[in-house]
Amino acid sequence: MIYTLTLTLAQRPEVLERVLRVVRHRGFKVTKMNMQLEDSKTASLDMAVESERAIELLTHQLEKLFDVIECRGLTAEPITAAQVAS
Repeated sequence: MIYTLTLTLAQRPEVLERVLRVVRHRGFKVTKMNMQLEDSKTASLDMAVESERAIELLTHQLEKLFDVIECRGLTAEPITAAQVAS
């Protein structure tokens, strides 16, 4: 499945590294990522991740990070044969 997540993060130099480490440790693969600065203190990160695992395994761990202000799972799409071949 491909899941779309939106995270609101504290704007710190190491926040992206922490988020990506949790994604990798939970067995998800990042397929798309877009980060925008909201103001001087927060940033918004939209990312698509791929895995056969339940998205709750990832979102619960991301919510525990002190730099993560909010974590929302938006959509889930099944992986098609064309996506597996690429």
